[in-house]
Amino acid sequence: MSLLQISEPGFESPVSTHRLAVGIDLGTTNSLVATGCGGRVEILPDLDGEYLLPSVVQYRKGSPPVVGEKAKAAAVADPENTVISVKRLLGKSATEIKNSDTVGRYRLDSSRDEKAPALLTANGSRDPVQVSADILKALIARAEDFLKGKLEGAVITVPAYFNDAQRQQTRDAARLAGLKVLRLLNEPTAAAVAYGLDSKDQGNVVVFDLGGGTFDVSLLSLKKGIFQVLATGGDTALGGDDFDNVLAEWLSLQVFGGKKLDLGEQSKLLHYANQIKHQLSDLESVELSYADWSGRLSHVQFSTLCEDLINRTIKTCRRVLRDASKSVGDIDNIVMV
Repeated sequence: MSLLQISEPGFESPVSTHRLAVGIDLGTTNSLVATGCGGRVEILPDLDGEYLLPSVVQYRKGSPPVVGEKAKAAAVADPENTVISVKRLLGKSATEIKNSDTVGRYRLDSSRDEKAPALLTANGSRDPVQVSADILKALIARAEDFLKGKLEGAVITVPAYFNDAQRQQTRDAARLAGLKVLRLLNEPTAAAVAYGLDSKDQGNVVVFDLGGGTFDVSLLSLKKGIFQVLATGGDTALGGDDFDNVLAEWLSLQVFGGKKLDLGEQSKLLHYANQIKHQLSDLESVELSYADWSGRLSHVQFSTLCEDLINRTIKTCRRVLRDASKSVGDIDNIVMV
């Protein structure tokens, strides 16, 4: 099934004449680019053979932006000039960014309009569209190097719960990067296709997509090879970053007694919290050691710390079922992204 042949409410598929096009997952934490050939999807690697591009950009005075792994490595040592999770800032006002920035990571340019916020860096102000464009440029360069040709267009995935402003800024970022958007495709729909669910004759599919910075859950109905979105819900301010923040706050209380930390120490603690979170995906408990403090954290304890976040996802799932007039028994497949 072509990504340009998926039925979603209010969308009519255009006839594409582009010869060289790709699909892009512009993620909060990581991004990637892929192409299709002969019914097979191929994710395009960089020169080092890596498929995921960390969605991190470092700005240094008088130098081109650094994107990806090198920028991610700089996030701890140079947090003031390294932008992470920019996807969470798209379509937001300055006040909304301040209210959601619990660790004080983002330095806003006070000279900019409330509705057009920008971040201060060593190389000048950069708004979320510009930062997103720099990530897209890195993906475009990767694709053109791999495919040996000029890229003319792309299908870009976005959270189903993105509002008009967030979708428009995604388009603006692509335009700034010199890329024509063939279509913005809702991430749950793309996930269902990627997992091969388009091969089944019919059925109801729930796609649960808890990403790095956004959460989507959609109920899709497949009939005669076409997906129809029955209901969707989510939260553009809920994702893996929030689980990191909860764990980092707990660690700060254990290690530093809850005293206020500078941005550098906060960045180190968040990085450590992220590592522990990943370990708890496979282990029942993890030994902790930070500064002069040591301890242990179990998977159950971590789940308890994040109970409020987990409950937010459950409430959203129930609301989506209710909006679609479906019950749990009506669901044929569940995709956990």
